[in-house]
Amino acid sequence: MQASPSFRLVYVPGVTPGKWVRVWEERLPDVRLDLVAVPVAEGEPTLLGGGADAGLVRLPVDRDSLSAIPLYTETTVVVFPKDHWLAAADEVPVADLAHEVVFHPQDDALGWGADLPGRPAFERPATTADAVELVAANVGVLLVPQSLARLHHRRDLTYRPVPDAPQSQVALSWPQDRTTDLVEEFIGIVRGRTVNSSRGRGQSAPAEQPKQQPRGGTGKPAGGKAAGGSAGAKAAGGRSGGGRTGGARSGGGKAGGGKAGGGRTGTGRSGGAKPGARRGRPGR
Repeated sequence: MQASPSFRLVYVPGVTPGKWVRVWEERLPDVRLDLVAVPVAEGEPTLLGGGADAGLVRLPVDRDSLSAIPLYTETTVVVFPKDHWLAAADEVPVADLAHEVVFHPQDDALGWGADLPGRPAFERPATTADAVELVAANVGVLLVPQSLARLHHRRDLTYRPVPDAPQSQVALSWPQDRTTDLVEEFIGIVRGRTVNSSRGRGQSAPAEQPKQQPRGGTGKPAGGKAAGGSAGAKAAGGRSGGGRTGGARSGGGKAGGGKAGGGRTGTGRSGGAKPGARRGRPGR
């Protein structure tokens, strides 16, 4: 028995794939979508190692091996206790953190290097979650993408935007040598393509087929000029049936649908006064 098809999607903390998963389930109910949650540093290795078909990861990634479509850029925020003096501001410039202890977790999502602002902590926390615990203990502050601040929300903590800090960009990524049909389907979903898009499964929908039919031959069989217009009218007694001879203007020329039905039929050109007058002229 052939196994049912499936699609594996890896994603990193702070990324919420739910809206795209729902669209996938509506459009491809016969293809199971498996979600694989990994730490921020494991997104790229999982894709390169074949552990997933595609992933929602944070840039940068290895562009020599992976394709990537940037989706959105997150606001960077600083997390601190609610009674901290930073809470008085609507936003916090990096310069205002100069005298603060700023944690730099090992799973940093912002790519801070030696330019990390503030005073360094005694050691680097292993994870962002560990750093949040230290912030709650009023030991220092933490810079993270806003989604991670929400993910690790605590009632005793708050955050403010840091407009001049580096930002994290989330992208859809997949191995360049494995751009499968299912990968294309997911690309269409995250880009907002409709089900009838040219790259979607609806591209051969029956509603589009009439546009493919040729115009010749049977293209206009039911009312075009070929069957009932010029060919039918003229063959019955018009110019194509013998010029104006015989019944050109008497009984056949316009009898099928012109003026023979009541306009000039009885007393006009079909056998009344004018035909008699014309027969008398040649005698002169």
